Amino acid sequence: MTAASEVLSSRLGGLSPTVALVLGSGLGGLVDEVEDAVRIPYGELPGFPHSGVSGHAGQLVAGRLAGKPVIVLAGRAHYYEHGDAAAMRPALEALAGVGVGKLILTNAAGSVDAQMPPGSVMLLTDHINFAGANPLIGEQTDRRFVGLSEAYDADMRAAFERAAQDTGTPLHQGVYMWFSGPSFETPAEIRMARVMGANAVGMSTVPEVILARFLGMRVAACSVITNLAAGMSAGELSHQETKDMAPIGGARLATVLKRVLSAGMLED
Repeated sequence: MTAASEVLSSRLGGLSPTVALVLGSGLGGLVDEVEDAVRIPYGELPGFPHSGVSGHAGQLVAGRLAGKPVIVLAGRAHYYEHGDAAAMRPALEALAGVGVGKLILTNAAGSVDAQMPPGSVMLLTDHINFAGANPLIGEQTDRRFVGLSEAYDADMRAAFERAAQDTGTPLHQGVYMWFSGPSFETPAEIRMARVMGANAVGMSTVPEVILARFLGMRVAACSVITNLAAGMSAGELSHQETKDMAPIGGARLATVLKRVLSAGMLED
């Protein structure tokens, strides 16, 4: 158990969550719905990253969401902030250390598909690590050779599909391509992404998926589409657009997430 795991375990007060969520840009409002919440700033958890991105609160919230025990990470560190693909490793190790076995990742992303407009939600089926960085570089054990053929757990994906159907929420599915950021992609890069099979592009999530699989967690991930990617609409892209549009798709994603939890769809 890591130092952060020990601190977290001591603060949980008997709560034993097996599911954790990482909330992306503009999605932090979901933490306000956590009942009996224990709120811990990242600064109080050894090794936890500091996020310098507006829209990322930087706190861990444990409690009950839709009646089920969960841990929510409101905010993440990004590769583009420090050049460290493993920045989220201490946080995910802490989750694993207190018994979290299922991780749900969310992000804000740009759509490469004109049929998936801003406000949509996309369930990730796979990813393309176009950034080329890897959070396991430097790992000394043979555990670093993590298989990613099933990076996104089929049963967890099926739970999201059922929850979307139950709630009448449109849910797209597709491949997420990770760019390092922080600059947005060029129109030529987006044309390339489309040819390579991507449906959405973004600047996060992939390192966390790799780390989670390394730690033995099962993973599901969803993108909230905040914009059409570069060259697909008039005007320049901006982070403000991301923050403005994320709550729209975020509300849809929250509906699906709460159904997944309340119906016990992730319980073994």
